[in-house]
Amino acid sequence: MIANIELTGINYQVDDSTKKYVRRKIGTLDKLAPRHARKSLRAAVKIAEVNRPAGNKYEVEVIMMLPDKTIAAKDSTLNPLAAIDIVEAKLRTQLKKYKETSLPHIAHRGLLGRFKRSYAREQ
Repeated sequence: MIANIELTGINYQVDDSTKKYVRRKIGTLDKLAPRHARKSLRAAVKIAEVNRPAGNKYEVEVIMMLPDKTIAAKDSTLNPLAAIDIVEAKLRTQLKKYKETSLPHIAHRGLLGRFKRSYAREQ
């Protein structure tokens, strides 16, 4: 679990159930981060209620601070919990990509990596 999660509400009162939901969804993303980055991983979650002419919407923005990079995702929907789910999926893909680029041995996984290794052994 991510220990440092800062949760703020802008024009939105954050209740205990929302805090628990954010900690469960965003807090478990540390499993996807590289091991060297897990201790210093921090997340800032902002939930804002935006009054639009068509109706109220909720914007959720999550910024994750890794040791050498900052990852951010933002989405707006009619339900703040649905926006948290969408942002969590976006962060999940960004963390996977970050892990592939920061750790060189992970780039050789998968089907294409097997061909690269077998081709390198033949030569």
